[in-house]
Amino acid sequence: MKKAEETKQIILDKAYELIYSNGYNATSIDDIIHASRLTKGAFYYHFKNKEEMALAMLNDVLIPYLQETMVQPLNNTVSPADDLYGMVSYLLLDDPYFEPAFGCPLGNLIQELAPTNGSLNSALLTITNEWEEAIVKCVNHGKKTGLLKAETKAKQVATMIMSGYWGARLLGKIHASNAPYKVYLKELKQYLQSI
Repeated sequence: MKKAEETKQIILDKAYELIYSNGYNATSIDDIIHASRLTKGAFYYHFKNKEEMALAMLNDVLIPYLQETMVQPLNNTVSPADDLYGMVSYLLLDDPYFEPAFGCPLGNLIQELAPTNGSLNSALLTITNEWEEAIVKCVNHGKKTGLLKAETKAKQVATMIMSGYWGARLLGKIHASNAPYKVYLKELKQYLQSI
């Protein structure tokens, strides 16, 4: 990796860490520069402003990771109910990059930015739609193979899983604990066995 690419990656990684733990609006360019141990010139060489940097952080750091953890586990599903449960369980209990006290980085950014920022909202909507489509595809595969009931409504399942996941993350955030995750996962397992 060339020096300029390494510098850009350092900025994006530090920006992700700060924005995840503190929020987008509470994280300044100066905070990112300080945490990166770089100069303002290095930051502005790569990004003209905070929004441009945040869009790069979404596209180059967060979205690829979310695709790997939320979308790819549902591709080529063999046991849809187990794969859906496994994906959510991993995100809540095993993902080494998501902390209960900080919630879900995607959910946090949606809450903070969706109403106010067009370009960032568009990137957040894209990954959210990809996740929803992966769940729908997984459920439809289960219906087709007879592993899930034919009358199961895939889009409703996606909405229930996604909203439940984000709700559990919010409860975990306010309690700084993964205890709400365990309650949600128990109910999710029962729900998936019923569809």
